[in-house]
Amino acid sequence: MTHPWTRYVAMGDSFTEGIGDPEPASPGGHRGWADRVAEELSRGHNDFAYANLAVRGRLLQQIVDQQLAHCLSLKPDLITLSAGGNDLIRPGGDPDVLAERLDSVVQILSLGGATVVLFNGPDTGSTVLGRIRSKVAIYNENLRTIAARHDAVIADMWSLRQLNDPQMWDVDRLHFSPLGHHTIAAMVLDSLNVEHTLEPLAPKPMPQRSWREARSGDLVWAREYFVPWVVRRLRHRSSGDGVTAKRPLPGPVFGPGVPLGSGEGPPGTEDAVRS
Repeated sequence: MTHPWTRYVAMGDSFTEGIGDPEPASPGGHRGWADRVAEELSRGHNDFAYANLAVRGRLLQQIVDQQLAHCLSLKPDLITLSAGGNDLIRPGGDPDVLAERLDSVVQILSLGGATVVLFNGPDTGSTVLGRIRSKVAIYNENLRTIAARHDAVIADMWSLRQLNDPQMWDVDRLHFSPLGHHTIAAMVLDSLNVEHTLEPLAPKPMPQRSWREARSGDLVWAREYFVPWVVRRLRHRSSGDGVTAKRPLPGPVFGPGVPLGSGEGPPGTEDAVRS
């Protein structure tokens, strides 16, 4: 697999941290699309290193304050940045103001010659995200302008229609499932024109539910996920309070001293590579 990158740093919030894609063998207990991308990029590149600075619940300004300097100090040649989603969900989140802040950040990231990948928001009817669809659309258009100005790459989740399948989403309806993270990882690699081994998975059809069963499921979701999320916002708390980056330093994707492609990695490595 041929590509020009040797050091990849991921910046962002819960989406990039990998929430919704649990994996006990991965740092922080989550895998996610960024790990999956790094796994593919590391194939045949023994000197490839990967750091993930993302922390759940972070707003755009917090990502800038807490991750930008760290990212630059690692001197990456590939950077992914997904930020602004948590801001848009909050009341008063202004996509134009967010874009103005993001523009200068992307300029700084690109000054060193690194390839910068930006994520636009998905077009989904999810109970929460569907309510801010118009704001997401405006933000996405702003992101395209920013990307064109600084020669960045857009990872286009808005056009990724597979994400409309409920199986792509975690039970909390805010984060992606392992299948969703896998699908997004393949899209990112395609956006970078990198050949990869991630095959599209045909999702199993969702069983038909009666109105009563569907309503019951909505009530359980609201009690276990949506209400606690609202309470945290009212109390000015974040799900990321006390959480640190899962990969603060760049290193081999499969752990130190493990030659890529040797087939002798730790338990679970073979499955991770194949997936």
